[in-house]
Amino acid sequence: MAKKNRPAAPPGAASQDKPATLKDLLNPDVVSKLKAQADQMKAEAEIQREEARKQAEAARKAEQKRLDNNFEYLLNNSGMDWKKYN
Repeated sequence: MAKKNRPAAPPGAASQDKPATLKDLLNPDVVSKLKAQADQMKAEAEIQREEARKQAEAARKAEQKRLDNNFEYLLNNSGMDWKKYN
């Protein structure tokens, strides 16, 4: 069976038939304020993520420092075979 070529809808007609969007209905000042608020919220979220990352890194370093002062941990995780030195 051969495929039938169907005529495509003209691209200009589709753009004219679009329903009005909320952006079209709102005042441009309101749209700009909303965009500014969204940008501000994104910046605040980025700052919070960065602070959380720094806190996690500080906690990891504190844990490593605690383990470095634990003789049993150092003995168990050293590469040397301490049984040879009895």
